[in-house]
Amino acid sequence: MSYPKIIQGGMGVAVSDWTLARAVSKLGQLGVVSGTALDTVFARRLQLGDVGGHLWRAVQHFPFPAIARRVWDRFFVPGGKAADQPFKLAPLFGVPSSQGIVDLAVVANFAEVFLAKEGHTGVVGINFLEKIQLPTLPSIFGAMLAGVDYILMGAGIPRAIPGILDELARKCPVKLKIDIEDATHGEEFFSTFDPVAFCGGEDKTPALKRPNFLAIISSATLALTLARKSSGHVDGFVVEGATAGGHNAPPRGPMQLNERGEPIYGERDLPDLEKIRGVGLPFWLAGSYGQPGKLGEAQRLGAAGVQVGTAFAFCEESGIDPAIKRAVIDKSLSGTLEVFTDPVASPTGFPFKVVRMENTVADLPTYVERKRVCDLGFLRHVYRKGDGTLGFRCPSEPVDSFLRKGGVAKDTEGRKCVCNGLFATIGLGQPLPGQAGVEAPLLTAGDDVVHQLARFIKPGCVSYSAADVLHVLLEEDKSPE
Repeated sequence: MSYPKIIQGGMGVAVSDWTLARAVSKLGQLGVVSGTALDTVFARRLQLGDVGGHLWRAVQHFPFPAIARRVWDRFFVPGGKAADQPFKLAPLFGVPSSQGIVDLAVVANFAEVFLAKEGHTGVVGINFLEKIQLPTLPSIFGAMLAGVDYILMGAGIPRAIPGILDELARKCPVKLKIDIEDATHGEEFFSTFDPVAFCGGEDKTPALKRPNFLAIISSATLALTLARKSSGHVDGFVVEGATAGGHNAPPRGPMQLNERGEPIYGERDLPDLEKIRGVGLPFWLAGSYGQPGKLGEAQRLGAAGVQVGTAFAFCEESGIDPAIKRAVIDKSLSGTLEVFTDPVASPTGFPFKVVRMENTVADLPTYVERKRVCDLGFLRHVYRKGDGTLGFRCPSEPVDSFLRKGGVAKDTEGRKCVCNGLFATIGLGQPLPGQAGVEAPLLTAGDDVVHQLARFIKPGCVSYSAADVLHVLLEEDKSPE
């Protein structure tokens, strides 16, 4: 089987949107859209008036027009909402979730993948986070309706996903065990999805191809576990190091911090590539591989290729707000950019890379000034109440609210609203009631962003394209196709 040499990393929220993924896929590599919070991304794009008419074009191909129409009518604002008018919030997922949010998730994921695949024959993937469990099943189904070629998933141990892909391809009901804090021994809760019920009957349910599944991992132990104990076939791995952007796997053993307050990674945290090769499945290396010669280096180590995120995050086709993109490139060129691996920023508890810039949530004065609110809820923790029902809490929500729900005060210290911050980064930040401006952005990037962006910018230019990135990464590659 022929594999792509370069995987464009799935960066969310909507940094790697359909525009970027399509550009990469058209050039023969694996373009990946971010599946994180796509339901809210879709809803907010509709409220801005569907600029360019792309979403309308996509939903015309959705196989269930009545469902698409309900979603469209609920959120579309002709001409776009006023700049100071708050976005209408999408419903939050639950256990179980309302039909309205399920419909939105299916339509949104379908549209994003459809647009990424439109007009070419290249392959397209979608990236999900295992930590965000409640939207997973309808989101995967929506992507499969659009013919997605690869599903990638990290930030956890996604053992159940391969079997779920098998079952959805057979039109069977699926369920996903939900992680519940404070659950009693032996108690289990599940998210469920029935494709036949959603489609309105067996005869109306289209045949779906089973996409390839790539697990994003950081160790040989996890590769072996997934290969041997997953619910279905794992097709390969993305082996991600601690210099990659976004969420990083925590160091093995007790968390120790360096003089800057960052987690210390050592020899134990380096993946054993010999053992990973021994699994016998293709793998790609990620984390500071967006440099010339790194593709060849990875292939000599037995990899099929590399996954690159940061280099693509700041190209012309990425979803980051152009003004933020420009500021990051300028600081990278001047050598004044700083990336910090924040051990407590993310409500997930995973270390999270942030770019330290003024007027972002990673800037201490901006963080302190921001009023805590949890209105998007993608990183909420599900917990069991004393009466046996389920509740939701987030370490980044107002502290008093978190404590009333049984949370521990220490867990709130330094936590940042990753959800609202990432939406602001792509120009979809929520206007602040009674104030000028919107939620502050939160920018994440790998260590490469500090010094490496200059190599992609041609003389006389101030920006670069996805094609420029691929040219640099592939120019020294001499391996056979």
